[in-house]
Amino acid sequence: MLNCGSSSVKYKLIDMSNDKTLAEGGVEKVGMHGTFLKFKQADGSKEIIELGKADHKESVMAILKNLTDPKVGCIKSFDEIEAVGHRLVHGGQKFSSSVLIDQEVLDKVKECYPLAPLHNPANVIGVEAVEAILPNVPQVGVFDTAFHQTMPAKSFMYPLPYKFYKEDEVRRYGFHGTSHRYVSARVCEILGCDINTKKIITCHIGNGGSITAVLNGKSVDTSMGLTPTEGLMMGTRVGDVDPGVLTFLMKKHNLTADDIQRIINKESGVFGITEKSSDMRDLEDAVNNGDERAILALEMYEQRIIKYIGAYAAEMGGVDIIVFTGGVGENQTGLRTDVCRPLAFMGVKIDETLNAKIRGTETIISTPDSQVKVVVVPTDEELTIARDTRDIVNANK
Repeated sequence: MLNCGSSSVKYKLIDMSNDKTLAEGGVEKVGMHGTFLKFKQADGSKEIIELGKADHKESVMAILKNLTDPKVGCIKSFDEIEAVGHRLVHGGQKFSSSVLIDQEVLDKVKECYPLAPLHNPANVIGVEAVEAILPNVPQVGVFDTAFHQTMPAKSFMYPLPYKFYKEDEVRRYGFHGTSHRYVSARVCEILGCDINTKKIITCHIGNGGSITAVLNGKSVDTSMGLTPTEGLMMGTRVGDVDPGVLTFLMKKHNLTADDIQRIINKESGVFGITEKSSDMRDLEDAVNNGDERAILALEMYEQRIIKYIGAYAAEMGGVDIIVFTGGVGENQTGLRTDVCRPLAFMGVKIDETLNAKIRGTETIISTPDSQVKVVVVPTDEELTIARDTRDIVNANK
């Protein structure tokens, strides 16, 4: 599968007969001087290959050549690649599930460019690069927004003049859908329960973060909106903010729309409060050293997670399972403790000793007498994309 960003191409080669990852890595600094391919070798060690200056097509070719390299590759020829799955960020209202990519699909994805100007164009470039190199290999698009297309109108509509929805499709779409879909299904496998009868809150907490209410297997509300800037406080994204603040700042400081976009996407969140770093590991170290600004940032960060969990529990009339996933959710043990303690009124109890040991492994961290199961589930968006790709290609043979 490929995940093509504006300046990177991440990849993973999976044998779908046993769900085994054969190779993984990525190309960084695409289109810039100093482009390089970083990949994991069979023994787990990492290697870097300098590519000079490579565009997306050249980066995809470098990945394919590496996969077939006699020394470090894992396949003998391109013929062994049966299909390519792509992470596509924004499908708007046009796609509610993964699809086999053809020209009509690509045209519709391009129509969504205004909704994801940084992501969708890069995604399409990746599709076109594979088409040029592997013209006979089927490609499948898996959309970040698709899982959330089951939200009711009361959840996805903004209380703006209706014409903006009708004419411009301005509404909440949500993101991280592939992750929320995977972990909500996987946690029910772990617990041996039926997803179609459960109220689940999935917390994908990373440098970007979102929380989703999953009722009977379907997304009914999610924290991100038209764009990924809404919702939680994130590494550099602002999350929820009074829109009047933005117009106030635009007028007072003579800021443009582009200035505001930069501020709310790149200069806010944890980085904006600390003015030092957006990395939660750095934040944790600073908190342990008594940095007051870092303490404030962490308190704000956790408070918004707690608020969304509480809101979604109320919206669904309760909650059976809370899932932590994403780089922060899987690894920041203190954050999980701080988030769960105030939820005791809902019957949430976690084993804090066990929780303190858990980093990135599937674990039930709630106590046996907890009324709500709390589970750490490492996300696997790549496997979900690979499975969708296999199923759709087989269905279209």
